[in-house]
Amino acid sequence: MKLGIIIYSTDAETVWNAFRLGVFALKAGDRVQVFLLAKGVECETLDTDQFPVTAQMKELLAQGGQILACGSCLTIRHSAGTELCPLSTMKDLHEIVRDADQVVSF
Repeated sequence: MKLGIIIYSTDAETVWNAFRLGVFALKAGDRVQVFLLAKGVECETLDTDQFPVTAQMKELLAQGGQILACGSCLTIRHSAGTELCPLSTMKDLHEIVRDADQVVSF
């Protein structure tokens, strides 16, 4: 299955669980692409002792998943893409939604 995950939250627990789902799906043999939209582009700043978001992000990448971050949303926040969250476009989001068998949003 091709799973598209769209994250637009800054709630650490929600974002952590979204990435946990992605990691689980990858380990089950699925293809996973994550698109960070709106507030979701701030996910690298959400780590807490209870919800280590960036550790889940790194695990998703290590398992072969992909993470993309909305370039316009980053620009609004005076930020640039990072290694974990490379700058992307609406074209990339459209392709994820178009090509995925299932899309979930958080």
